[in-house]
Amino acid sequence: MKIAIVGGGPGGLYFAALMKQLDPSHKITLWERNAASDTFGFGVVFSDETLGGIGNADAVVAEYMSRRFARWSDIDIHFGGETVTVGGQGFAAMSRKELLELLQRRCAELGVDLRFQTLAPPVEELEANYDLVLAADGINSQIRAKYADSFTPSLDLRPNKFMWLGTDQVFEAFKFFVKETEWGVMQIHGYPYSDEGSTFIVEMHEDVWRAAGFDETASDVFPPGVSDEKAIAKIRTIFEEELDGYEVLSNNSKWINFTTVRNESWRHGNVVLLGDAAHTAHFSIGSGTKLAMEDSLALAACLHAHADVESALSAYETERRPVVASTQRAAQASLEWFERIAQYKEQDPTQFAFNLLTRSRRITQENLRLRDPEFADAVDRNFAESQGLTETAPAMFQPFRIGGLELKNRIVVSPMDMYSAVDGVPGDFHKVHLGSKALGGAGLVMTEMVCVSESGRITPGCTGLYTEAQRDSWKEIVDFVHARSMAKIGAQLGHSGRKGSTKLMWEGIDEPLASGNWQAVGPSALPYGPGNQTPVELDRAGMEAIKAEFVAATLRAEESGFDLLEVHAAHGYLLSSFLSPVSNRRTDEFGGSLENRLRFPLEVFDAVRAAWPASKPVTVRISATDWIDGGNTSDDSLNIARAFVAHGAAGIDVSTGQVAKEEQPAFGRSYQTPFADRIRQEVAAPAGAAVIAVGAISSYDDVNSILLAGRADLVALGRTHLFDPQWTLHAAAEQEYQGPGAQWVPQFRAGRRKPPSSRTDAVRPRLSLLKEPESDADNTHLRWTPRAVSAPALAN
Repeated sequence: MKIAIVGGGPGGLYFAALMKQLDPSHKITLWERNAASDTFGFGVVFSDETLGGIGNADAVVAEYMSRRFARWSDIDIHFGGETVTVGGQGFAAMSRKELLELLQRRCAELGVDLRFQTLAPPVEELEANYDLVLAADGINSQIRAKYADSFTPSLDLRPNKFMWLGTDQVFEAFKFFVKETEWGVMQIHGYPYSDEGSTFIVEMHEDVWRAAGFDETASDVFPPGVSDEKAIAKIRTIFEEELDGYEVLSNNSKWINFTTVRNESWRHGNVVLLGDAAHTAHFSIGSGTKLAMEDSLALAACLHAHADVESALSAYETERRPVVASTQRAAQASLEWFERIAQYKEQDPTQFAFNLLTRSRRITQENLRLRDPEFADAVDRNFAESQGLTETAPAMFQPFRIGGLELKNRIVVSPMDMYSAVDGVPGDFHKVHLGSKALGGAGLVMTEMVCVSESGRITPGCTGLYTEAQRDSWKEIVDFVHARSMAKIGAQLGHSGRKGSTKLMWEGIDEPLASGNWQAVGPSALPYGPGNQTPVELDRAGMEAIKAEFVAATLRAEESGFDLLEVHAAHGYLLSSFLSPVSNRRTDEFGGSLENRLRFPLEVFDAVRAAWPASKPVTVRISATDWIDGGNTSDDSLNIARAFVAHGAAGIDVSTGQVAKEEQPAFGRSYQTPFADRIRQEVAAPAGAAVIAVGAISSYDDVNSILLAGRADLVALGRTHLFDPQWTLHAAAEQEYQGPGAQWVPQFRAGRRKPPSSRTDAVRPRLSLLKEPESDADNTHLRWTPRAVSAPALAN
């Protein structure tokens, strides 16, 4: 093949070296506009997984890198006047300059035509004269811009400011310095990369950056290679204590806003994007160079394995996209956490450290327990102490009080519509469904959305509380839960609004009924989606009638014996549709501003709260974002939650979306938890209200991690309980917990231990003559100890 590479960073160089190894007859030319000796930045970090791939692909490069690495396993988190050290992580870093020199020499030895300080020919010329054109020209890729119609890039400029610096202080571990200054919170991301220095990245929110006066040089234009020395001098002063007499080093260092790069396609004919030109991931998870070199390995392998370029590029993108998407999801969670780091400044150092470490959701409590069991145990103890509890137990099994209601544990069975009622009356199915979840150990079992009127149903199979027969049937279910389990049971009240009069879920979710339909209503005459019924816009009389229906349903819920009530103001149903500007286009006092859009939902909530016993809590479920341009955002959700809490809500159940069919949710594991976290930190916790996290949470490890980090007070699981009605008790067995937070009913108590598998009961024979001596080495806490290292010569 004849290959053109634009960009001489690690990704382009590594790809060239790999292709030459696979077939020395490849003719490869690489253009780099900067000099070979130019490099921006200081150190690069690799994971063991990536290093294993490099070792398999190029033993020479891997051997050299391994000799130059700084290795350590500790993370030191400096916060609130204390240092929390967590071990067992495993890091390897080296100088970016040394990495580039290594790859340049390797390419030269293999016969790659390297052209530094040379602009590449126009990409049209390269396309015509080469079999493959690799665009490794970085985050500001000109090739990507040239073919933007094909690549369809998305550039997400983030609000935090950061500056890439170095220091001659050689850190012994990965360092997070989180500093409360007079202007706000600033943080340092630092790590050693050699026996001579460390990377020292300064980051802060733009508001803090401006308050500190760093915007003084915002209009200055710094040529390539020139650093913002005025800002660096101020950084030296602010972080004088952390630098401990050492120097700050600059290298083309200036303030930057991180940009997350995504592309709908990485290919245009025989042109392909690689590394930062294709995708970026925030530096807080250390993945830029790692991702680029992994791209290179995958692309070289696909080109070698396929007969033509088109098939190879297709295979490359198919293989790499899921990996990159997963990394970018983790990086997005991490960067958003650092953007809002100030909301955690009141946490104690142990909880803050755990929160920081688990911010991307890739590290969890059980993961940390494997790496550093002493720290994991300290987190459990700290959580119990912070709750005023004497018993240390998994967080999910610690009791919780919401309003005046005491729950034995922090697991909630999320409301799930079953579409199995007849004339709104719950039957045997509902008794078995909810009863089994109560017997399964959850602290709180929630009903599906119980409709306040016949015309307020979503489907003909929805339950209600608008007749005495419905009340009596619910009472039978509630009595069973109270008599047979330790669980409490709550009713979720709602009105379908413009999403009403639709088919049962398995017949066509959100599709309109073919017959027997009823008139839907809403804040405005806007259908939920194409093909849905256009609702009648409610007038004041209609709104008053519905408010009265909520009150009547509340009274029946109390007669049924429910312990808790939840007002459903999420997912595009009636109250939610009033809250969202997507569905509420009114011009009266119930539309327009958020204050106006809140008016009717708050009137309903006030009426429910007044009719419900003061000793019992009322919660509200909200959609924290509409996932639609022009819809409610996370910022809006803070004001919505704040309003309901001010009106007496004991808790906010934080979900998202389902307001309109055109939504674009960012699905992923625990994807709604960051919204719950923000509401808890900024609204609920200061006011003494609870927050319930929900959405794609399925493991007890995730549940415990969410609670220990302080992201929520309770965790609701839906589909997980459909898969396993006794999920909570099984989670207790998995964690070898037996206590008041997980009580097996007498009839099931014989099953409270996890049954042995085909292998766990095997008794193994002795297979060694002499016992291996026990090692005194503590591999949990490995610190980087600088030492002189001589670089070996490269050899073919």
